[in-house]
Order: sequence, then structure tokens, then C-alpha cells
Amino acid sequence: MRFDVTVLGSNSAIPANGRYLSAQVLTIQNNLYLIDCGEGTQFRIRDFKIKSSKINEIFISHLHGDHYLGLVGLLGTLNLQGRKETLTIFSPPGLEEIVQAHIQYGETRFGYELKFVVVDSLKYQKIFEDQLIEVFSIPLIHRIPTSGYLFKEKPHPKNINSEAIKKYNLSIDQIKAVKAGEDLKMEDGIFISNNELTIRKKRKSFAYCSDTVYSEAIIPFIQHVDILYHEATYTDDLRKLAKQYMHSTALQAATIADKGNVGKLIMGHFSSRYESPKALEVEARTVFENSFAVVEGEIYSHDEN
Repeated sequence: MRFDVTVLGSNSAIPANGRYLSAQVLTIQNNLYLIDCGEGTQFRIRDFKIKSSKINEIFISHLHGDHYLGLVGLLGTLNLQGRKETLTIFSPPGLEEIVQAHIQYGETRFGYELKFVVVDSLKYQKIFEDQLIEVFSIPLIHRIPTSGYLFKEKPHPKNINSEAIKKYNLSIDQIKAVKAGEDLKMEDGIFISNNELTIRKKRKSFAYCSDTVYSEAIIPFIQHVDILYHEATYTDDLRKLAKQYMHSTALQAATIADKGNVGKLIMGHFSSRYESPKALEVEARTVFENSFAVVEGEIYSHDEN
């Protein structure tokens, strides 16, 4: 099943060096989830041939403009394209008032329902689920209320272990019983647990940690995720500046990834001072080898074991 992240924007504060502002699309099977929506997001959606009609949930990390100023334009475009399905937007407090002001003063009439869900940025809690995933808020430390998001696949159904079928020469009726979750007691009295006879695929996961000062408090929430996105605004020689503006360095992002035993680290929210983010990637890999400075338009997936 498809589980990957397409990066739409990776710069911080202002568009620069050919980079747009924060936005990503998480694709799980045929479902798309938009995470942050910086200025120009709808252009990148078109550039990378993403079907915006398949986006039914948007997750905004916080209300600094480089993370949400593309939202009103995107909502308007969806309306002009004839959208009818409800669109749900998750964010810390205040976003609904901002969007409704645009709707009110622009005298706009939407042909679809907008639903706003306020996220408590101080709590780790489940905020959404559908047939494929559960989404949890991750408390982040920034200058204003900010939430990260953890996306976890729901448990997969168990599959029969083909090797176990051969080993125990299971009958069709026994296979049906195992699929129903039963343990088996063989004719010779041997007891075989269902866990030995079945295989369950690992639940894939993605954690999005946008603007945040370095904080090991998030490690329990991102432990063992397949892909971690963590902001890396600066190289570590500017650690004091990062702390002043409540951001992180590439070295710090890699430290979180290492301590969290994650599968892959992808970094973004680069300062405009870096024409290329390659130096941040090199720095991060001194601590966590499987680190990547994101490239817009690239698709990042979990590494198969």
C-alpha cells in the first residue's frame, strides 16, 4: 500500500532560492492529506500533478504566515472547481476566524462545507481517524501555539503465514479458523498459537514536526516512526540564533531522529541564507546517516526492511 510524502515547499519565512513555503502532501493508498499550506501551495499542487480533489483533510501546524497563507487561495480554487465534499481543517486556535473574515468581506459563497477543528497544542492526543489512519497532535515549542502531527496506519489484518501452512500441513478448515483469529489444537495434542500461524504487516507512520526549538520532550511521540520530518532552519554554527527564534538546527534535528530511533529523517524550513541546503544534510548525517534535506517535488517513502 502506498505510504509516502511529497514535499511542496521547504523554505522558511519567505520564498527564496527557487524554494516555496512549507507544505507537504501525505499519500496513503488513495487518500491525500495536506500538511501546512504556505503561500503558493496551490501552484505546487498543480506543478506536481497532485489531485487536490482528493484532499479532504488539511493539518496546519501554527499561524505564522509561511505555514498557512496559501490556504484561502486554495479553498477558493477548490470552490471554483465545483467541490462538493466537506473539507476539514485542523489547527491551533484562530484559523477559522481568519478564513471566515476573507469569506465575509469577499462575499464568497462556498459550495462545500468547511469544518474547523481546534487542536490543543499542549496535548498529545488523537484528533482524527478514518478507515486508514489515526492522527495525533504533537506538542511543539515555538513562539506561538504550534502542533506537530503523527500519522499512523491502523493495524493491518493478519495474513496466513505460508510457511506455517506447509510446516503443519493445515487443512482448508484449519486455515479458515486461523484467519478468524483462532489458535489451533492439532490431532496429536500440539497447541499452536494464532501468532505463530499469522503475519501482520508493520504499521507505517509519519511524524511532522514543524517550527520548534530543540526539545527532547517530543521523542516519546515520534519513537520508531518510519519517516520523521523535523524543521532544520539553520546549520549548527547558528545554534544561538536558532534558540533565539525558537527554531532548530540540522544537527539538532538529527539528534532527535537518532534518539527516537526513526527510520528516515527529512528536513526542511530552510533559512534563505542557504542557496542550497546541502550543508544541512551533510551536518545531519554526522549524527544520523539516513538524513535528507528535502527537495521540492521529491517523494519520500519509508525504507523497506
